[in-house]
Amino acid sequence: MIELKNVTKRFGNKIAVDSISFKVEKGDIIGFLGPNAAGKTTTMRIITGFFPPTEGSVKIAGYDIAKDPLLTKEKIGYMPENVPLYKELTVYSYLKFIAEIKGVPKSKIESRIEKAMEEVGITKVKNTIIGKLSKGFRQRVGLAQAIINDPEILILDEPTVGLDPVQIIEIRNLIKNMKGERTIILSTHILPEVSMTCDKVIIINEGKIITQEEVKNLTKTSQKGAKIYLEVEAPKTQFINEINKIKGVSETQEVNKIEEGIYSYSLSIEDSKNIKDIVNKIVKNDWGLLELRKQQVTLEDVFLKLVTKEEL
Repeated sequence: MIELKNVTKRFGNKIAVDSISFKVEKGDIIGFLGPNAAGKTTTMRIITGFFPPTEGSVKIAGYDIAKDPLLTKEKIGYMPENVPLYKELTVYSYLKFIAEIKGVPKSKIESRIEKAMEEVGITKVKNTIIGKLSKGFRQRVGLAQAIINDPEILILDEPTVGLDPVQIIEIRNLIKNMKGERTIILSTHILPEVSMTCDKVIIINEGKIITQEEVKNLTKTSQKGAKIYLEVEAPKTQFINEINKIKGVSETQEVNKIEEGIYSYSLSIEDSKNIKDIVNKIVKNDWGLLELRKQQVTLEDVFLKLVTKEEL
């Protein structure tokens, strides 16, 4: 559905995107991640036809965006980070204007507006001035303008930026409900959003793609050994020294002081056998073991490891 081959974008001497290639299959929801200035927004603007690539090719549904720009743009809905809303218009008037400039046939404009408003849950505010809407509802209007032409592909750049937790959940559910119906590329800094919404993750840094992986496999393939969380009643220095003597245990870090004499720790271990060794060491020293549990490696852990080249 979306295919980039060796795409490079230069602005003068600056390389914003450096020979990247990836493919997005029909119906997938892809999380497109990277730190600030990594090349995410530039890539999304290239896919939407806003920027031409300096080198390489982009295909949308099999059509080359350079050779068939109008045809490919008809298949795309784009929600930029800052949606250019006309705040003096009502929701309905704005969507009607967008439908007209996107070339929606006159006979279908009314039905497309009603469908888009229903899909994103803004029918009840259709006659409200956009400037009087909350941030959450303005984001919904931005999403409605992206789907007003009933596109096969959606490009969403930070769709939940500036929203409160309740509004974030609402927008997340709207995106999840589109799964299978549309192919979606979602750029966000809220990594739990990706874990709960996306099928696959593409991470870009300094203009280069550093990984492409299914979300369910990413933490597994990036994790070496395991991490455990401990709460122990023991002298801190003595505990750390003794635990670090166990073969296979590394990176014993104090997490928090619970109360006087009781501390929590995060430990990296090679395998499950080390857990038994740790418990035996605690028992032998007559320390109090208050809690022990394995820690799950999160997408945030993996992201930080990949972009900073630090070990988990």
